Amino acid sequence: MKLNKQELKEFLEEKYNQYNRPDFIDSDPISIPHRFTLKEDIEIAGFMAATIAWGQRTTIINNANRLMQLMNNSPFDFVMNATKRDMARFEGFVHRTFNAEDAQFFMLSLQNIYRKQGGLENVFASKSTGSAADEACLQAISGFRKVFFSIPYPNRTGKHVSDPGNNSAAKRLCMYLRWMVRNDKRGVDFGIWQSEKLNASHLMCPLDVHSGNVARKLGLLTRSQNDWKAVSELTLSLKQFSATDPVKYDFALFGLGVFEGF
Repeated sequence: MKLNKQELKEFLEEKYNQYNRPDFIDSDPISIPHRFTLKEDIEIAGFMAATIAWGQRTTIINNANRLMQLMNNSPFDFVMNATKRDMARFEGFVHRTFNAEDAQFFMLSLQNIYRKQGGLENVFASKSTGSAADEACLQAISGFRKVFFSIPYPNRTGKHVSDPGNNSAAKRLCMYLRWMVRNDKRGVDFGIWQSEKLNASHLMCPLDVHSGNVARKLGLLTRSQNDWKAVSELTLSLKQFSATDPVKYDFALFGLGVFEGF
């Protein structure tokens, strides 16, 4: 599909407006944090939903809801007060390669983050020190990962938190940051994190098979691999159309790929 720059912007805006709507929520993992109103509940529910957001969307949502049930539908209270006995309730939980052992460690690490590190927002924002947007986001995610695994953890669990410092696309964490940081007042993304160190202009576009294929067809991405270098290239392309909010077009790329088979 060959469009000039103005035509491409108009097309992306059209698709952004089509998919960035409240009726998008129910069919997306973002529906999980939308069940809550307390900031910390939203953060934790969103983090867990984003962590298992790969595979069939219905299965993701069902299993994320199951995680919330196991946390008494009060994620923050559970994280702050869970005992070893409470952790046993995750036995038997599985979502693809994410299992009970992973879930139990995630609870312990989140407990450490909220008790000793000032919470998820503080950890991500405090690690975002780069001046360039892609560097700021890379440092935020890589820095968060170091804190997350700063307590003893099962070797198998390390794979469930990606590191763009190793050239991973870190799709799920980029998506999670979009949820928490970006606020377009349309009721989909929350925008509950308001740090100057990590704002919408610093975000990087979540990249997976669907969005990558659409981006290449539109001439927004030339790199063949879906890695952090491709994330940087795609986000830089999107900044041509919105320098302060490039990841708003994630809705357009995702919608075209998943709902329209573009």
